[in-house]
Amino acid sequence: MLKPTNQTVANARQRGVVLIVMLIVLVAMMFAGIALMRSVDNATLVAGNMAFRQAATHQGDFGTEAAIAWLQGQNTGTSLQNNIAANGYFATNQGPSSSQTWDQFWNISLDPTPVARPVTKAGGVSSNNVWTLPTVNGYTVSYVIVRMCPAVNTTQGCVQSPTGSGAGPNSVKGGNAANFTLNSQIYYQITSRIEGPRNTVSYTQAVVAM
Repeated sequence: MLKPTNQTVANARQRGVVLIVMLIVLVAMMFAGIALMRSVDNATLVAGNMAFRQAATHQGDFGTEAAIAWLQGQNTGTSLQNNIAANGYFATNQGPSSSQTWDQFWNISLDPTPVARPVTKAGGVSSNNVWTLPTVNGYTVSYVIVRMCPAVNTTQGCVQSPTGSGAGPNSVKGGNAANFTLNSQIYYQITSRIEGPRNTVSYTQAVVAM
């Protein structure tokens, strides 16, 4: 029987060390691959959430347009000086306190039972103080209208556009300039809340003068 030489033993030891090193490298590469996959997954998730949020924000235009259409259909005299909760309308300022977010104010003060909101009636339905439009493409749009005034039954102290008057330019034929008067208009704040896929919630606001 041949006796192993020193060179043979040395070669065997070298192969054993190389194998251990290769195993360590393979383990390191495996962990690096797992970390890369997790990073890609997180980036995809974040991008998807941002896309859903942006799409939800775009849906807020439906709430703004519906609220403006409702306002235009009302008598802008005394009829809008009182709350009309059935249509999500407030005649006085409403908004979250300094310690609240809009979502907390909406769910606690405006619509404490958002899950129970019906959305099947054509044209929208009222739930508590919120007007909700029919669900479209998985998005539910609700809105409230706030007259920017400190009290009901009055226009004193309301946020209004300034009044103005003046004269237009003379006509080409040299006639007298026509006088014009700009009436003051009260401002209304429209806040829309949009719920979408993946529990996406977004808010939009617009201010109109009427």
